[in-house]
Amino acid sequence: MKILLLADKEDPYLWDYYRPGHLDGIDLILSCGDLKANYLSFLVTMGRAPVFYVHGNHDLRYETNPPEGCDCIDDKLVEYKGLRILGLGGSAIYSRNAYQYTERQMKRRISRRWLDIKRHGGFDILLTHAPAAGWGDAQDYAHRGFECFNDLIDKQRPAYHVHGHVHMNYSHDAPRTLQHGDTTVINAWGKYILEI
Repeated sequence: MKILLLADKEDPYLWDYYRPGHLDGIDLILSCGDLKANYLSFLVTMGRAPVFYVHGNHDLRYETNPPEGCDCIDDKLVEYKGLRILGLGGSAIYSRNAYQYTERQMKRRISRRWLDIKRHGGFDILLTHAPAAGWGDAQDYAHRGFECFNDLIDKQRPAYHVHGHVHMNYSHDAPRTLQHGDTTVINAWGKYILEI
């Protein structure tokens, strides 16, 4: 399965300079948030793959203008062609806008999914906007990661944790991928192709 991962920045190749065929071979599109709704709607229309997304901390406009034809999987565990994906959007709280959470609030969101996780026998991909603390997050207050994601990853050992929020252009040494035990952590900023 070939999965297109997206976050935070619309890719000109898939948007401004799109040509028929650019999405050939893509089986699934996963968005980690902070993208224009019409960008995701365009991709689901032009491609032959479904688009699943979680909210980023700047996705307030989705409340009145959500991405058409796309599925929000925030606070859900969905299965697609045998692939189990848990969605937990938003970032650490820093300005009290929507889609910002305290550590306790995010931990509560995770606890509400335990029955789904158990029923599905775990999950393969953790799809979030923010990273886990210490695994691709940044030093500034707004871009810190969640400690509770570490607990979730350590207990469930998914194959992948895909996140956005920390832009690759924030630092010249920002890692695209990291290995957190059995879990490959991927920063989906811009676009990234994952083949499973």
